[in-house]
Amino acid sequence: MSATATKIPATIVTGFLGAGKTTLVRHLMAHARGRRIAIIVNEFGALGIDGETLRICGIEGCEEENIVELANGCLCCTVADEFLPTMQALLDRPNPPEHILIETSGLALPKPLIKAFNWPGIRSRVTVDGVVTVVDGPAVADGRFAEDPEAVAAQRAEDPSLDHDNPLAEVYEDQLLAADLVVLNKTDLLDEAATARLRAGIAGAIPRAVKVVPARDGKLDPAILLGLNAAAEDDLAARPSHHDAEDGAHEHDDFTSFALPLPELDSPEALVARLRAVAEAHDVLRMKGFAAIAGKPLRLAVQGVGTRFGHQFDRAWAPGEARQGQLVVIGQTGLDRDAIAAALMG
Repeated sequence: MSATATKIPATIVTGFLGAGKTTLVRHLMAHARGRRIAIIVNEFGALGIDGETLRICGIEGCEEENIVELANGCLCCTVADEFLPTMQALLDRPNPPEHILIETSGLALPKPLIKAFNWPGIRSRVTVDGVVTVVDGPAVADGRFAEDPEAVAAQRAEDPSLDHDNPLAEVYEDQLLAADLVVLNKTDLLDEAATARLRAGIAGAIPRAVKVVPARDGKLDPAILLGLNAAAEDDLAARPSHHDAEDGAHEHDDFTSFALPLPELDSPEALVARLRAVAEAHDVLRMKGFAAIAGKPLRLAVQGVGTRFGHQFDRAWAPGEARQGQLVVIGQTGLDRDAIAAALMG
């Protein structure tokens, strides 16, 4: 038996804000067939939405003790302080997990996290079974992660010294370049020709043979996602990063996140209309949270990518719990928090 075969496999689920990582993890857990899986959920903002989404989903395996939430920072920046102690605690349990799922923040770079699996105390006990990169098909098709070549050329002509880095594109590309499997998600919102173009474009952007799998709502058989046996920690050279020269160290100064209260509203449609107007006016990347709807005993969960929003009632308000909504807003640095708060309160 190989050394790798005796190690606990870990799957890193990465992908940009709103790509559908939590939905994919939830579907995977619903079809885990009794396998003992621990989940580490990381969020960029201070308010943990994704961890709660998993804990209340009612799926076996998503109980409190199986989910560890690391909020207010990206794992790629907090490897030593947060990730390694968390892994150590999971491994030292009397009944350790058979598999570990790590859902990164949408702004995290996977490579520093993969490197962490070479740390003493981790390397001998865990291996990176695979890096699964979830891609928001419609967002890529809309050009969210691509520069406008004509606009860049015009800017260079005006001032050749300008810095033309696109932070969205860099994070997106780093997540692709680390992948062992790419899940092209939300293909139900694309036609066949657009899906084919995106699959070809993604495959062409990665300098290794990596399978691109289309999906709707992250619904894939766990057999596709788990058991890749990539041992990614031994394959770092094949996973280039925009931040290799920085030895993995970087700042997320290009992005900002804050949480805001949401007032009680008359209907889900009224809430979404308000959120959509804010997203359009301020070029917000991602919004997610929950709200109270007048006359409804259930809490409304809402999330959006750009101006695309979805919502559903997720659970009853607990007895004595304040019917107070909360919303996480994520965007590029410079978001006008006061203006957004004023628009949301309306």
